[in-house]
Amino acid sequence: MAKLSRIAPEIPVSSLRGSIEYYEQKLGFRVAMEMPDGDYAIVERDDIAIHLFQNDVRGHSPVGIHIFTHDLDELHAELQQRGADVTQGIVRKPWGNRDFRVIDQSGNEIKFTEPLAEPSNPEDAAGRAPSNS
Repeated sequence: MAKLSRIAPEIPVSSLRGSIEYYEQKLGFRVAMEMPDGDYAIVERDDIAIHLFQNDVRGHSPVGIHIFTHDLDELHAELQQRGADVTQGIVRKPWGNRDFRVIDQSGNEIKFTEPLAEPSNPEDAAGRAPSNS
């Protein structure tokens, strides 16, 4: 079976120029490509590419994406220091992952998620707290 290696979501934005600046300054991305017409750009950070496109439709529906990292605390501190619009601090979800959320200027939500660590013993895997003995 063919292996999938990466995803590059297309995200509608109300101001491409403002969004590029937000993703660069507040989220630490860099512009990889911008169309000459000024209606489409790709921003990248590490192995993540996000395609931004100018959406002039009134009342477009914002989207949400998950970006996974193993350095959630460090990333959260960095984005707060940069002035990103953090709408939810770090929270452990019922399924075990931890995440925090950021919203861009167009209302799109980016969920930075740290996957659940693999339990080190079978009791942890069964959902029981390890004994203190």
